[in-house]
Amino acid sequence: MLEVKSDSDEALNTPSGEKLRLLEGGEKHFRLLWLKRVCDLAIAVPLCLLLAPLLAFIAIAIRMETPGPAFFRQRRFGLHFKPFVINKFRSLRIGEPDPAANYEMSESDRRITRVGRWLRRTSLDELPQIFNVMGGSMSLVGPRPLIESESRACLLRHAERFLMPPGITGLQQVELRNASTLDQRSDMDVAYVRSWSLWLDFVLLLKTPLRVLRCDGIYPDEKGPENAAHNR
Repeated sequence: MLEVKSDSDEALNTPSGEKLRLLEGGEKHFRLLWLKRVCDLAIAVPLCLLLAPLLAFIAIAIRMETPGPAFFRQRRFGLHFKPFVINKFRSLRIGEPDPAANYEMSESDRRITRVGRWLRRTSLDELPQIFNVMGGSMSLVGPRPLIESESRACLLRHAERFLMPPGITGLQQVELRNASTLDQRSDMDVAYVRSWSLWLDFVLLLKTPLRVLRCDGIYPDEKGPENAAHNR
C-alpha cells in the first residue's frame, strides 16, 4: 500500500488498489478546493464565450488541412487518480504510426501538420481543455495531466500530485514545460500542491501568457533524449 504521510483517516483508492492519504496537517488546505472550483467557473465560463470564435476558427482550419476530427481525446489521470478524457486540438495526421515510445515527439516529427505545428508552438492546442475545466475534471491551474504510464510511475515518488486536480497551466508548465525529465516536472507538481493558494494560482495565470510567448521547451529533444513526454 502506498501512502502519503498523514494523521488523517481519509484514503484515496487508486485503480491498482494502492491508497493515497492526505498530507499531514493538510485537511483544511484541501477543504478549500471548493473555492478553487468557484474561481475556475467564474473565469472559465466567460472565457469560453470570449474564445468561441477562435475555437471555431482553429477547428475549421484543422479540418480543412487534413481529414479527421478537429479534437484529440485521450485518457488521463487526475484528482484522486481518477481517469478522465482530456480534450485538445488535434495536431497530428490520422493513421500514421508513432515512431517513438511513450508519445515522445520531436519538432521534426512528420506527423505534425502545418496547423498543428503552429498550435503546438503557441500552446493553442490546449484551449479545448477549458471544457474539462467547466466539466470539473480539470482546473485552470494545477499539476500537468499525465498519460497512464507516467501517472503510475508517479505513484512511486510523487503521489501527492494527485491530491489536486490537474490544470491547463501550472507551476511546472510555467517554469519547465517539457524541457525537463518526468521526475523534474513531477517534483515541481508536488511543490505546487504543498504550497497551493489562490494567490499562487493567480500569479501562475498571469505568468502563463509570457511563458507561452517564449515558445521554448515545447519538445523533449530540446533538452536531451533521456525524457519521454506526452506531447500528443
